[in-house]
Amino acid sequence: MVDLKAGSRPPWVGLGAAVWVQIAAGNAYTFSLYSPSLKSVLGFSQQQLTILGVANDIGENVGILPGIACNKLPPWSVLLVGVFASFFGYGVIWLAVSQTVASMPYWVLWGALCVATNSSAWLGTAVLVTNMRNFPLSRGTVAGILKGYIGLSGAVFTEVFTMVLNGSASSHLLLLTLGIPTIGLAMMYFVRPCTPASGEDSRERGHFLFVQAASVTLAVYLLTTTILKDFLSLGHAISYTFIAVMIVLLMAPLAIPLKMTLFPVIGKRKGEQGDLAGDKGDSNAMDPLLTPSSSATNIGSYYESEDVSEVDMLLAVGEGAVKKKRKPRRGEDFTFREAIVKADFWLLWFVYFFGVGSGVTVLNNLAQIGVSLGVDDATILLSLFSFCNFLGRLGAGVVSEHFVRSKTIPRTFWMAVTQSIMILTFLLYASAMNGTLYAATALLGVCYGVQFGIMIPTASELFGLKHFGIIFNFIGLGNPVGALLFSGWLAGQVYDTEAAKQLGSSCIGVTCFRLTFLVLAGLCGVGTLLSVVLTVRLKPVYQMLYANGSFRLPQSSDH
Repeated sequence: MVDLKAGSRPPWVGLGAAVWVQIAAGNAYTFSLYSPSLKSVLGFSQQQLTILGVANDIGENVGILPGIACNKLPPWSVLLVGVFASFFGYGVIWLAVSQTVASMPYWVLWGALCVATNSSAWLGTAVLVTNMRNFPLSRGTVAGILKGYIGLSGAVFTEVFTMVLNGSASSHLLLLTLGIPTIGLAMMYFVRPCTPASGEDSRERGHFLFVQAASVTLAVYLLTTTILKDFLSLGHAISYTFIAVMIVLLMAPLAIPLKMTLFPVIGKRKGEQGDLAGDKGDSNAMDPLLTPSSSATNIGSYYESEDVSEVDMLLAVGEGAVKKKRKPRRGEDFTFREAIVKADFWLLWFVYFFGVGSGVTVLNNLAQIGVSLGVDDATILLSLFSFCNFLGRLGAGVVSEHFVRSKTIPRTFWMAVTQSIMILTFLLYASAMNGTLYAATALLGVCYGVQFGIMIPTASELFGLKHFGIIFNFIGLGNPVGALLFSGWLAGQVYDTEAAKQLGSSCIGVTCFRLTFLVLAGLCGVGTLLSVVLTVRLKPVYQMLYANGSFRLPQSSDH
């Protein structure tokens, strides 16, 4: 058991540290940087490389254990598991690619890649859950910021890969082996549960706007420098300067706690100290990572003892001395078992599954889609998708937070809007009209990112924060399941069938993915309908949670 860190500054220090952890947690997005070396140096076939890609997706997205650990362990210990996973997992792969160890068995590499990328789940879950708990009144904004930064991590690693490591896969794997643990260990102390604010703070909105502006600036900077690197020959001095500027932009969120230190608001701090003094007295009863949310206190207490007879307990209930335990309602803290029997849980799961499953299918096959439509170099397509994916993740938090507070519109409304746009996007892909490829890719990137930025705060608002780690990670399984079904099976089968008709292993033309795009459009149609149903069901819940224009915990009645 640990005490909560009190004060207004520590949560912002934790958020600034979480930005760096999220960049490290995006290590799974770098598979394409070293996968060609796995094939050339180790002599793997394309099929073997594809199976390693499956290991990469499994490790990144299976976060059930980190979710459970969040309720049992403090944040530093959850981060420590991610540190060890990245060190040993990527260390083994580096030994193989650098040929330090010759003839390493294929199954060892497959397992090592699962372990290595599973560090993403441990690192990401620790910082996301902790910061959602530290800023419970701004869940959508926090989720959008953190998911936005992890969306930029691939571009950050690519920048370092091309400008510092000169495209060396071995050096990149060594960086992952040593760099991720270094970041995790350095930020471990700062990612910690803090006493959340007892009410709205007008300064908080300005601080979040600053972090959002810093992340957008970083995204534009990464996109610009990536394009410059592709078209111009840059010297070492310029490349290192670009990296230095990138590091400064990554440190920008730390300007907020620095400002609080240099320019404290005296009146506000006196008020805070009075509020926090009462909170701190109860902090010893808190869970290590997730303290029981305020909603838990509204439910009442239910005491059970082997020494108390059933008759005495019933009499106590009747007299009002003991409040009888009842099942939680939407907006209160659910256990995982209580959540998975709810219709809203599975509606959210399938809406997310159709949205991200269809989007990741295009992402995994974007290079082949470009080649089939006459674009030999998919670098710009990938950069465009990544940039728009970031905008979708960040924008989902900003837009949904505004409308949920001003109009009490459920966040899932934006999943309905974006999945309906995805229908049109897939039809654009299928039509292959001139000039539509880049527009369709940009639209899809934004809509794909929105699914992440909406699902996370929605899950926390419906089912509470106490078991949020395992709940959102279970819903997140929609990503690898969708990739397996729609990308690995559907798109792969359609592509191979069309390639066989052309008497080759590669396919050129509109027909290579047309059937896949039409099926994905249909799936998004189903997802749109389900998200409309879910939005209608959740409207009364959000009217209760945001009745006064800000998040408030539900008042429960005793049963």
